[in-house]
Amino acid sequence: MGNNVASVIKRIVEAHGGGRGGLLDIVRDAQRELGCVSDESVSVIARLLGLSSVDVEGVVTFYHFFSKTPVGKYGIYLNNSVTAVMNGRAAVAKAFSEAAGVEFGGVTADGLIGLFDTSCIGMNDQEPAAIINGTVFTSLTAEKAKSIVAGIKSGMSVESLVGGFGDGANQSELVRSMVKNNIVRKGPVLFGEFTPGAAIGKAVAMKPEEVIEQVKISNLRGRGGAGFPTGMKWEFCRRATGDRRFVICNADEGEPGTFKDRVILTELPRLLFEGMAVAGYAVGASEGILYLRAEYMYLKAHLEDVLAKLRERKVLGKNAGGKSGFDFDIRITMGAGAYVCGEESALIESAEGRRGEPRNRPPFPVEAGYLDRPTTVNNVESYCAAARIVMEGGDWFRKMGTGQSAGTKLVSVSGDCKRPGIYEIEFGTTLQTLLEMVEGRTAKAVQVGGPSGVCVGKKDFGRRIGYEDLSTGGSIIVIGPERDLLEIVRNFMEFFVEESCGWCVPCRAGNVLLLNKLEKIIDGHAGKNDIAELESWCQTVKAMSRCGLGQTSPNPIYTTIQNFRQLYEAKVRGDAEYVTEFNLAEAVKASCEAAGRIPNVHEEH
Repeated sequence: MGNNVASVIKRIVEAHGGGRGGLLDIVRDAQRELGCVSDESVSVIARLLGLSSVDVEGVVTFYHFFSKTPVGKYGIYLNNSVTAVMNGRAAVAKAFSEAAGVEFGGVTADGLIGLFDTSCIGMNDQEPAAIINGTVFTSLTAEKAKSIVAGIKSGMSVESLVGGFGDGANQSELVRSMVKNNIVRKGPVLFGEFTPGAAIGKAVAMKPEEVIEQVKISNLRGRGGAGFPTGMKWEFCRRATGDRRFVICNADEGEPGTFKDRVILTELPRLLFEGMAVAGYAVGASEGILYLRAEYMYLKAHLEDVLAKLRERKVLGKNAGGKSGFDFDIRITMGAGAYVCGEESALIESAEGRRGEPRNRPPFPVEAGYLDRPTTVNNVESYCAAARIVMEGGDWFRKMGTGQSAGTKLVSVSGDCKRPGIYEIEFGTTLQTLLEMVEGRTAKAVQVGGPSGVCVGKKDFGRRIGYEDLSTGGSIIVIGPERDLLEIVRNFMEFFVEESCGWCVPCRAGNVLLLNKLEKIIDGHAGKNDIAELESWCQTVKAMSRCGLGQTSPNPIYTTIQNFRQLYEAKVRGDAEYVTEFNLAEAVKASCEAAGRIPNVHEEH
């Protein structure tokens, strides 16, 4: 076995060029071929790359889809996000477990099937959903789960178990996925008419500074949620000192409830890649990197094909866009399952073949990013908007939306509504208007911006989507009147506990304390002081955490205390600091009877 492991890994390392930057790809391929990345595999990889075993093991243990122990010939990863739970995830999980004969977190004795929970996989509009050996299965039921396991046991390939294909490019030979786009409302920025080559052709006819100026005039702000002015970021990157510059697209769409980038990557990749080329010309970069989340691996061949065709059309490559001396190309690098990699510096660390841990800032990526060179990192939607701005002009874009939030926003709507899917709306649209569009008028709450965002009730449905009011990277989860909101909050907090990178104590330990206190309240063991203490702890974690994950992770609790305090107060029992339901006399009754003793304890609770 040892010689086989060494030979397999040697071949994989050579195929990826033998550099540190390819470590995630090397580990991924090793796991696919060998079933896991064992201690032996770690040692061989480390030796061939000239790294320490600690470096390699740190990567293997950091990412969700890597494992040091076998995950089964068929690894079934079932999403456990809120929308999956809303749509019957419990019954699907039970069916998978019973049919496979193993509990979640385990592998069958014959090594055939492994069952695992996983965080949001970007399929919130068609839950419950699962990934099996890289293939996505949507709209699962208990019956479908049993059928899948039966097919696996009979020797069928995962691909042959897919029951029909979705719409658009999902039907293409390179995708062949059952995922549906669910594009409900199209707008002029993302879905306007587009001819490949138009944006970069217009950009290279201007000076780079003029391109940046148009983006600044447009008031385009980052569409990932943070909202930093895109033109300013590009200007900083262009002016920074460095012998090389990079353009990175953040396609690590990990916020539960967000799936807009999935649709762009499927149906609008030409617009995206051209936006990256525009950025490359503006900042003076020759290389672009699309950081694609592991859950979207099923789109990689499709995206590679689009890139190849853009090179053939001279949109990318040498003299890109027909501009002599402007050489710009794009490559794809894959993530491996880590929500924190949505933070730009953590993403850069991951792209360099390391654990996705956020960096200390300053310096910012525009000064010292990928390979310590000036780097602009923007969201998928941001690059698409930039391409449209170059074609139509900054003034055209700025006329839409509001003063602080120009243009349109692509939102992903899921949960308790009749028309979940993708909506391109103007900034400034009220929640009430959006709820009417999606047929979710009965909602008692809306989670705006995913778990890290804000949960608002009916009194706030007149508020507007925009950076000056309700900011969102794209996630809108509609919560119906019958839902237990505190259970939804629990789900969100479990997600943050799982996804913390563990670097800083406020996030690593603080989120666990918040979850424990929340569960104390839910279980009816809390006193009046617990709510105030919980709110105070939220503020501490938000203020003291190192990166955006910890700074926003208390929001599910914090914003529901602010907007739904009565739900917490209804769980409080009296003035006591702790209310127990444990009955000591009852607990020791059987043992006392067996020993012939009379328990000397109070009978009261």
